[in-house]
Amino acid sequence: MQRIDRTAYMEWLLHHKDKQLIKVVSGVRRCGKSTLFDIYRDYLRQTGVEEKQIIFLNFEDVEYEDLCDYRMLYDYIKEILLPDKMNYIFLDEVQHVKQFEKTVNTLFLKENCDVYITGSNAYFVSGELATRLSGRYAELKMLPLSFAEFCSGLKEERQTLTKVEKFNLYLEISSFPYILRYGYGPREAKEYLRDIYNTVLLKDIVARLNISDVNTLENVTKFLLHNIGNRISPTKIANTLKSQGKGVDQKTADRYLRGLTDSLMIYEAVRYNIKGKQFLTQQNKYYAVDVTLRNILVRGRDSDIGHILENIVYLELLRRGYEVYVGQLAGGSEIDFVASDAQGIVYYQVAATTLEEETLKRELAPLRKIEDNYPKYLLTLDEVFGNGDYEGIKKKNVLDWLLE
Repeated sequence: MQRIDRTAYMEWLLHHKDKQLIKVVSGVRRCGKSTLFDIYRDYLRQTGVEEKQIIFLNFEDVEYEDLCDYRMLYDYIKEILLPDKMNYIFLDEVQHVKQFEKTVNTLFLKENCDVYITGSNAYFVSGELATRLSGRYAELKMLPLSFAEFCSGLKEERQTLTKVEKFNLYLEISSFPYILRYGYGPREAKEYLRDIYNTVLLKDIVARLNISDVNTLENVTKFLLHNIGNRISPTKIANTLKSQGKGVDQKTADRYLRGLTDSLMIYEAVRYNIKGKQFLTQQNKYYAVDVTLRNILVRGRDSDIGHILENIVYLELLRRGYEVYVGQLAGGSEIDFVASDAQGIVYYQVAATTLEEETLKRELAPLRKIEDNYPKYLLTLDEVFGNGDYEGIKKKNVLDWLLE
């Protein structure tokens, strides 16, 4: 079965190859981390690396269960290292190894070891990792398929679909690579998504946080997925669920919220005061790692296309290497996204359509309030009048932008 090309991620691995860095690849379960390692190992073989120079261990495979102790793992790898050649060591889902950092740090000290590790939760790759890995490391934050990757991976019979039809399919069957690779239809895709959801909830959240009330966790998850793109706080979650007869206190809501973001199933977009150039600590927004996860939990899921688009644009900006915030302006108005990188800042406003004059004015208004000269974009689904220039604010068709 043909694998989907993840060009940007492969370029990252190649850029860091043989450098004295621990390569860390993080991402939600089944976003394609293991397959990326497969593709990379094939590249190594094709460029002259011998099979015995490559060590690959997947700690979700029961075959390696005995190696989930750092000392046993190190002893095993040490025995098969080639002393006179570079050894490429891949430790997949390494969070299952207790005190894995002791093994990784020791291997890092060896000049003939190029170490690559993956994990499926933010606990593994957050600031906590910096204290656990004494050596230098570089982190690749991996996401499921972008719309462009999805289009490139479609089977031949689907390549004749229009851009809009491909986007509708993207929204229907999801961005997880396995679904596309095996040609799943909507029903099979939904079953696969349900499996991912259950696995993340039970393995990455319930087990780690020792949660006994799974129903409450699921209620919090449903609330977040139903309120994508809205300001949310633990207090708001607790009050809303309480009003629905689903009691949860603010402290529990906060704990579950952190668990969901640590699992990398939900992403938090922090609010940023544009004029004061400072971060705000409350009422942040949350987005799903894949918008179709809403399909298994939220009724009337198709009615909020504006926030669904926001979610997709947010993830795309992360893929393109930006730090992404929600912009706060004086008077309470907002910019959907402030995207920041080494080159500066770009502002984005996202809307389903702005064909009506009043809607266009409303969406342009926050961008016009910004006093600096950084680029400003309005992204919509409009095909007619999909591109334009409003006193320096560029309007673009969002599908064209996603395919750039």
